[in-house]
Amino acid sequence: MSDGRPAAFLDRDGTILVEKNYLADPASAELIPGAAEALHRLQDAGYALVVVSNQSGIARGLYGERDYRLVDEHMRGLLRARGVEIDASYHCPHHPDYTGACDCRKPAPGLFLRAIRDLELDAGRSWLIGDRLRDLEPAATLGARGILVRTGYGAGEAGDAAARGTPVADDLGAAVDAMLSDSRPPSA
Repeated sequence: MSDGRPAAFLDRDGTILVEKNYLADPASAELIPGAAEALHRLQDAGYALVVVSNQSGIARGLYGERDYRLVDEHMRGLLRARGVEIDASYHCPHHPDYTGACDCRKPAPGLFLRAIRDLELDAGRSWLIGDRLRDLEPAATLGARGILVRTGYGAGEAGDAAARGTPVADDLGAAVDAMLSDSRPPSA
């Protein structure tokens, strides 16, 4: 997959949207300050914007697929109003305690591999951005790179990320700054 576009694989809650714990109401969805501008810069730099989100609230029976889609559509509308188009959105509705194991719940790479295939993306030039280390763990399998953001749950995981050598940024805007200024070659 080396001839396709690079992607920014983005966690949704805590990275793009303010973390609300099992967000099911579109009216409660709010963008993290600066997120739309950061995504606009990635879009302008040629990155495909791909949301990859664990949604265990579905498996737990706290909300349904329709609720997830309505929040996703609302987020896309908020971003579209600021000139940002999300290329694709993937989610895992499972949780091992409720539905058993799956290959799509992060840190498993299933949704990333599906997006790479569906959108013909270049994994080696791509980045994973999220507020949990599990959002970034598939980067090693994919040959991509990852950045943890301190928004959402990220502040609590920043120490572990730094100990692992994982880059940490204050928010999505700072992560994009790091991505766009990085001159290191992609992972082999």
